[in-house]
Amino acid sequence: MRFEAEHHFGVAPPRVGAMLALPDFYTALELPDLAPPIVLAHSTGAGEAVVRLRYEFTGNLNPIARRMLGGARLAWIQEMRISGTEGSLTFGAEKDPTLLYGSARFVLGPDAGGCVRHLVGELVVAVPGIASMAERHVVAGLLRRLDLEARVLDERLRGTSR
Repeated sequence: MRFEAEHHFGVAPPRVGAMLALPDFYTALELPDLAPPIVLAHSTGAGEAVVRLRYEFTGNLNPIARRMLGGARLAWIQEMRISGTEGSLTFGAEKDPTLLYGSARFVLGPDAGGCVRHLVGELVVAVPGIASMAERHVVAGLLRRLDLEARVLDERLRGTSR
């Protein structure tokens, strides 16, 4: 399922990109139904930063999802790559990344004295019979979390964190 998001920030694109490249930003971020992520890797060099995280869902899953997981926790690995004002995001289920995975590309562009992030991606749930329903639910949650992340990012960059 294709998804898109747009977020506005009150600071220049390089500052947004720099904050997105910091693992501490993600570990301090409180997102609903998620445990704080575990940093698996962080590197910078050759003009690119890479942040690899493990997230675990702590909310309530519907019975079909619980059955599919067979008692295991829903966890996924997410990798953010940032090079200047462009980047990518990839993610896949920890247990079986062939069943739930996705990717997105984003660009940080100037916007009236600040920055706008345009993000376009694709999410796949490869489970026959429930794929489209599951994709709609997962994408809705993903977009909500991206919106929350953007709001907190903007507040921190402007120095208005609560």
